[in-house]
This record gives sequence, C-alpha cells and structure tokens, in this order.
Amino acid sequence: MKISAKELAQLLNGSIEGNPDVMVSQPGKIEEATKDSICFYANPKYEHYVYTTQAAIILVSNDFKPSQPVNATLIRVEDVYKSVSFLLEKFSQKTNQGTGISPQAVVHESAKIGENVSIGPFVVIEEGVVIGDNCSLQAQVFVGKNAKLGNDVTIYSGVKIHYDCVIGNNCILHSNVVIGGDGFGFAPQEDGTYKKIAQIGNVLLEDDIEIGANSTIDRGTMGSTVIRQGVKLDNLIMVAHNVEIKKNTVIAAQSGIAGSTKIGEGCMVGGQVGFVGHIEVADKVKVQAGTGVSRSVKEEGSTIYGYPHLPYFDYIRSYNIFRKLPQIVKDIDKLKKEKTKE
Repeated sequence: MKISAKELAQLLNGSIEGNPDVMVSQPGKIEEATKDSICFYANPKYEHYVYTTQAAIILVSNDFKPSQPVNATLIRVEDVYKSVSFLLEKFSQKTNQGTGISPQAVVHESAKIGENVSIGPFVVIEEGVVIGDNCSLQAQVFVGKNAKLGNDVTIYSGVKIHYDCVIGNNCILHSNVVIGGDGFGFAPQEDGTYKKIAQIGNVLLEDDIEIGANSTIDRGTMGSTVIRQGVKLDNLIMVAHNVEIKKNTVIAAQSGIAGSTKIGEGCMVGGQVGFVGHIEVADKVKVQAGTGVSRSVKEEGSTIYGYPHLPYFDYIRSYNIFRKLPQIVKDIDKLKKEKTKE
C-alpha cells in the first residue's frame, strides 16, 4: 500500500506542513523508521527523534512546536493515538486473502457456512455448526458440534471451539485459544480420590471480543461462562467455569479467574492477577499487576493492589513500612540491650 501525505491528511482530517506529494508504504517506529515510512510523535521523551528520524512523514498533535528544523513532512492531527490506530488498521494485511474451503478441510454436511468465508487446511467443522458471513478460519481450527460463529469472525490457527459454544460478531481468537474446555470440577470421595463432575454448560462470547494466544475459557458446569461485548483478553489468560466478564473490560497476560466470579464493566486488570472464586468486582475497578483479589470489590472505580489486595494507596503506605521492618527490628533490639544495661 502506497499513499501520499495529502491523501493521509484527508483521511485523518489533518493539516500538512511540508511536501504533500511525498509517498509512504508502511508505518514505522520514529527511532527506526525508513525513508518510505510514516511514524508518529506523542511522547515528549522522543522529541529528539523528530529531528533525526529517516521517516518521510510524522504524525504530530496540533499544538506541537518544533524547536529545530524538521526534514520530514508533518501531518498535524487532533488526537495522535486515535490517528495511529486508524492508520494501523488501514495498513494491516488481511490474513484472509481469499474465500472458499480448502480441500484438506473436513466440513460436516449439516454445517451452515455463510458467504465470503475462508476455511483453511485441516480445519474440522462438526455436525450442526453455523458460521456467519466474512469469517476466516485458519489451518487446524476445530469447531465442535452445534457451535455458532457470528459474522466477521477471525479464528487463527490451532484454535479449538468446543460443542455448543457461541461466538458473536467481529471477534478475534488468536492461535491456540481453547473455548469451552471442561471446567475444573471434581468431587472428593471417601477413599481420597476425586470424581469428575460433568460440565454440561457452554461459553458465550458476545460481539467485538479479542482473545490472545493460548488463553482458555472453560464451559459452565451448568449454564454459561459469559464474556460480554468489547472485552479484550491478553495471551495466557485462564477463565474458569461460570465466570462472567462484563462489557469493555481488559485483562493483561497470565491472569487467572476462578469459578463463578463476576468482573464488572470497564475494569482494567494488570498482568499476573489472580481472582478467587465466587466473588464480585464492581465496575471500572483498576487492578494492579500481581494483585491477589481475595474478596469482593464493592467500590466502583476503585484501584487495588497487593496480595491479598488492599486499596492502592493503603498498600503503598503499608509497603513503605514493611520494607523498613529489618531496620525497625534492629532498632528495637538495640533499645532492648540498652534497657538491659540500665
């Protein structure tokens, strides 16, 4: 894709300073960009690169005032990050380069396949599956009996979608995601063994959801494990049976959510966070990385941190005391010795 500064400015509703006819073919980082690249400047720490970058075009905010001459053409925009997001989408290459079913795929005769669907080699689609329009299923995807996929769904290689699960419109599942594996349910027996509890529910993913590679979402023991519209999950996340994650919540890598926990709308969860089961987290809660959420969080918009969790600033104050404990103990021992000498 080649595009001129003039065309980019029109797309972004921006203004040009420099050569409007300069052409670019790819986005690049400001410190690494080449002569056919467009980059962006938003963080003041990177200002020196504005004057040294090889990029042909730089996106900057309307209020940017250069302190030195700039060789590149500038496109001034209202919001740099929104403009970058828009451009990355424009420059992105579709993984689905065509439509049709690979001769190496196995598709049950009862499956209903929509229009403009791409099904790659070694895909298995079982009985009763419904796949909407404009979907792309890459190699080695498995879709179990009676599962349903909405429109514009992208499924990367190695994904497993088990029976009866439902995927909404405009969802993206990255490689090796497992949807609808059995929940971790076992009943202890008198002889010390464990008997498996049948997991007969399903997983429901609403629209506009993205799930990172190697993440797993277990089916409900009964009923559904539910991921609401707009949720974004990073790589290596585990969601247990009958969990509900509400709209527009984002969760970073290596976090785990135990069974039947409900996480509110618009929450932001850092990496390596652990949630115990059967608790509720209010809307718009921010959970710092490495936190252990051991009880329900009832205050909307609160920020928590620590293991087990505390309100953020309470944890910081507590940590400031905790890290001084070795010196405090030494001081107490010294006082004891002085007291004994008296």
